[in-house]
Amino acid sequence: MATVVKEGEKKSPTSMRTVVLASSTGTAFEWYDFFVYGAVAPVIARNFFSQLDETSGLLASLALFATGFLFRPLGALIFGWLGDRFGRKGAFLATVVIMGGATFAIGLLPTYAQSGGIGTILLIIVRILQGLALGGEYGGAAIYVAEHASTERRGLSTGWIQSSAAFGLLGAQLVVLLTRLQLGEEAFIAWGWRVPFLLSIGLLAVSIWMRAKLHESPEFERAREEKKLSSAPFKEVFLKWKNLKIVLIALFSITGAQGAIWWCTFSYSQVFLETTMKFEPLLTNMVLGVATLASIPLYIFFAWLSDKIGRKPVIAFGIGLALVAVFPSFQMMARGANPALFEAVEKAPVSIHAAPRTCSFQFDILGRARYETACDIARAALTRVGVAYKTEQAAEGTPTTVHLGGAIIPIADGSGLASPELKQASDKTGTDISAALRSAGYPATASEGEPNWLLIALGLTAMVVAATALYGPQAAALVELFPTNVRYTALSVPYHVGVGWVGGFMPVTAFAIAAATGDIFSGLWYLIFFAGISFACCIFFLPETRGRPLS
Repeated sequence: MATVVKEGEKKSPTSMRTVVLASSTGTAFEWYDFFVYGAVAPVIARNFFSQLDETSGLLASLALFATGFLFRPLGALIFGWLGDRFGRKGAFLATVVIMGGATFAIGLLPTYAQSGGIGTILLIIVRILQGLALGGEYGGAAIYVAEHASTERRGLSTGWIQSSAAFGLLGAQLVVLLTRLQLGEEAFIAWGWRVPFLLSIGLLAVSIWMRAKLHESPEFERAREEKKLSSAPFKEVFLKWKNLKIVLIALFSITGAQGAIWWCTFSYSQVFLETTMKFEPLLTNMVLGVATLASIPLYIFFAWLSDKIGRKPVIAFGIGLALVAVFPSFQMMARGANPALFEAVEKAPVSIHAAPRTCSFQFDILGRARYETACDIARAALTRVGVAYKTEQAAEGTPTTVHLGGAIIPIADGSGLASPELKQASDKTGTDISAALRSAGYPATASEGEPNWLLIALGLTAMVVAATALYGPQAAALVELFPTNVRYTALSVPYHVGVGWVGGFMPVTAFAIAAATGDIFSGLWYLIFFAGISFACCIFFLPETRGRPLS
């Protein structure tokens, strides 16, 4: 690839091939570091939240996954300020060092069984560091590539940055899969989960070596030479309406939907298949791995397409497709993964009869709530085995019961019990309900029926196309929205609020909604809500930016 011409005028001192390779490779490694936690979330739950029952432990693990996202906007502010004041290169070199070091540290942490709550506290701290680092990574890489790229190929060039997320996710899934196969499930749960985290030290070394060779971006150098750099990026972005307005447009038109759609497709689908539908973990990893691999050329294609027809129509297509396809897609995946479960639900429907005040919404980002009522224990047990149910209102003071076909199962209340006794009571309830389900013809795992791979593929494909159509042109669109002197800050904040907060909380919130309602598909309304807002804002407020000069 020839040396790029900046905005059709000056030659950059760094070849476009080197810029794209170093930026996207480093970003892929950072995404690997972040995603590998999500890939082993159920195992993390067993090792760091073993004092909780299985459902509460998974909720706590998913909430901790979301905690990393909670701090991404703060990282965007810190590294955005550094990038706008002192340069793109230094800021996104620092992010990869922090991310790689934090990920390596997770592989060394003591579990709850080894150290009690100390290991869990350390895990929270490390996840915060990861969130801060990732908050500065995406904006730096996307801007660095865009500020080197020619106007007519900006979408295609930044499309590689978008595909780096898929490379990182694929790498995480592949390493987890190979480690599981090599060590066996028992050893992987006991200690093998550490291996994917420890491997990040090698990726860190490669990332530092590649990024250290890069020059500063030509757009930033031009702004510095012309003394047009901002001395107060926060003030320029948040206290000037012309910039703040664009930040809000970016958030509500693009990044909010991106968070909900992308994380539903590539993260919540794994939780849904493995935990709710009881699909085998190895098969789940393989399915998501194939979907992720297929997404890579789609990012590039839709990024290239946005160079031809514009950013806005491609982005709007992705959001619209997700809105239409999300419920049919997950229904196809569910029926394909565990058809025997759907047959059992039709023959022997399940309901919980409980007083309304005893049933709570199980969402606890701090991991401090206690779900101890009989209703909550029953909900957790049924969610844990992937069974849809209805909650029927009973009179106050009436004992909670689970109705399964013709059987009635009394549920013991755990209010006031100490944590070990509460866990024991929850486990017993789960055992009783599972035994009743087996008697009623419910499958213990998805392997008791023959998977319908065509349904799984069709359902996942629609969501992958939607996510890639939205994400592919996104970097170019965001870079083109903002002026050079505040671009790093102004781009990073809406991206990490939308993708970090909306996306990061998608899996845990959707799972909590499903647990509360008894409808395994009800969590998908989370996507509908955010994508619906973005679709309307995209149509009416998002400007077309294709061909804009960055200066």
